[in-house]
Amino acid sequence: MPETSPYTRSGVDTGAGDRAVDLMKKAVQASHSSRVLGGIGGFAGLYDASFMTSFQKPILATSTDGVGTKVAIAQALDKHDTIGYDLVGMVVDDIVVVGATPLFMTDYIACGQVVPERIASIVEGIAKACSDSGVSLVGGETAEHPGLLGPDDYDVAGAATGVVEASDLLGAHRVEPGDVVLALASSGLHSNGFSLVRKIVADAGWVYSGHRDDFSRELGLELLEPTMLYTRALVATLVAHPGAIHSMSHVTGGGISQNLSRVLPEGLALDVERSTWAPAPVFRVLAEAGGFSTTDVEDTWNMGIGFCVVVASAEADAVASTLTQHGHTAWRVGEITATDGTTLEGAITEAKGVSGGAVRLVGTYLSSDSSSKSAHLS
Repeated sequence: MPETSPYTRSGVDTGAGDRAVDLMKKAVQASHSSRVLGGIGGFAGLYDASFMTSFQKPILATSTDGVGTKVAIAQALDKHDTIGYDLVGMVVDDIVVVGATPLFMTDYIACGQVVPERIASIVEGIAKACSDSGVSLVGGETAEHPGLLGPDDYDVAGAATGVVEASDLLGAHRVEPGDVVLALASSGLHSNGFSLVRKIVADAGWVYSGHRDDFSRELGLELLEPTMLYTRALVATLVAHPGAIHSMSHVTGGGISQNLSRVLPEGLALDVERSTWAPAPVFRVLAEAGGFSTTDVEDTWNMGIGFCVVVASAEADAVASTLTQHGHTAWRVGEITATDGTTLEGAITEAKGVSGGAVRLVGTYLSSDSSSKSAHLS
C-alpha cells in the first residue's frame, strides 16, 4: 500500500477534491456559453469579450456575496443541492439592478473536509442556477480547512461580472415623479435574515425535520426554499421595453424600504402599499413564534417581495405583462412622488451609506387566506 503524503496526514485530501471535480464537471460545462474558452481545471477562467467592440462605451459591473447562515440549515438536513441557487441569486441578481447583463461567475467553497458528493451537489446547484440565469460558471475553488472548520461545515461565496452600455445604465438619476414601482414576488425567505430565523427556531424548540401545521413539508425544507432568480426575465424585459425601466432594486438585507431608498434620488418619495399583497405564511409563522409583528421584521426579511422595478407610468402594464410571461408575479405597490422638502414620518432615507429617496411601508397586509389576489395590477 502506498504511503500517504504528509499533506494527507494533516487532514487535506487532494484526491477527494479531484473526485469532486469529476462529479461536478458535466453540470459546470452545461452552463458554458460559446464565449467560454478552455475547460475545467485551468488557473483562470477565460471568456471571449470581443463582442464588446460593438459597444460605444461598455461598463463592467461586478458583484460578490455569499449565502450566509442559511448554509447551517442545509448542513443540518444534509441537503446541499439548492444552496447554489441562493448563491447565484445573491450575486447575479445584484448585477442586473444597474441594467447590466451578467456574463460569468466564479465560486469559492471552504470546508472542513472534502466529501466529493457533497461538494459536487453544491456546485451542481450553482451551475444549474447559472444556466437558468444565462450566466457561465467559468471557475471556482474548493478549499479544505481541517482544524478551522468541522468535518461537516462549509461556507460558499461567489463573484460575477456583467456589462452594460453606458447610455443604458440604470439608477436613481433616471427616476421621476409619477414613475410606478412594480414588485416581483419572492419564493420565500431567500437568503437574508437567517440568523434571526435560526434563533427563532432554536428558542421555540423546533427541529428542522419536524412539521408545522402551516406548511405542507418539513420545516427545514420550507426554510431552504431556493432564492428566486430574476436575471433572465429582467434582461429580456429590458430588451423588450427599451428606456421604460428607470431603476431596479434587489430586496436583500435591510428589507424593502432600505433597498428601494438606495435606487431613488433624494427629494423623491414612495409609499409601498402593504395592502397590495399577502406575505407567504413562512413570514407570519416565524414572526409570531419570535413574538414579533410582521412590521417588526420588515427590515430583516423581504416579506414576499424579492425585486422591485421602477418604470415609466405609461409602460408599467406592458412591463408587468412581460415579466409575467417570463414566469414572475408582478404587481404595482406604489408611485413615486416629490417630497417638497417635507420629511415623511417613518420613512427610510439612507441605507448602505447612500442617501436616497424617502421610502416607507404603509397600510395593512392582505391576509394569506384573503380571496383577493396577492399580486395584481392596480
